[in-house]
Amino acid sequence: MTEEIKSVTIRILDREFQVSCPESERLALLEAAALLHDRMQEIRSEGKLIGLDRIAVMAALNLAHQLLALKRQANPLSEQWLERIHLLNEQLAQVDDPAERLH
Repeated sequence: MTEEIKSVTIRILDREFQVSCPESERLALLEAAALLHDRMQEIRSEGKLIGLDRIAVMAALNLAHQLLALKRQANPLSEQWLERIHLLNEQLAQVDDPAERLH
């Protein structure tokens, strides 16, 4: 059984948008919209950018950068560990298999 999709009205910088989402994700959508609204409001209040499109792009870039930084912070060694595992696998592949020596 699929979850019912409902329309939710969100308000960002004096504009309303209708967004469809599953009922179980409604609160998360509203929270995300509030975060985006706040970030766009901060950028607009700085007065450096004019135009909703530019403000939206800057807010999106800021949020994406923050998300990537948090991902790196949460698991800073993951890329190093994956590289190390890859190198160890290559080394193991080069080692003679003792079972083959018996033949």
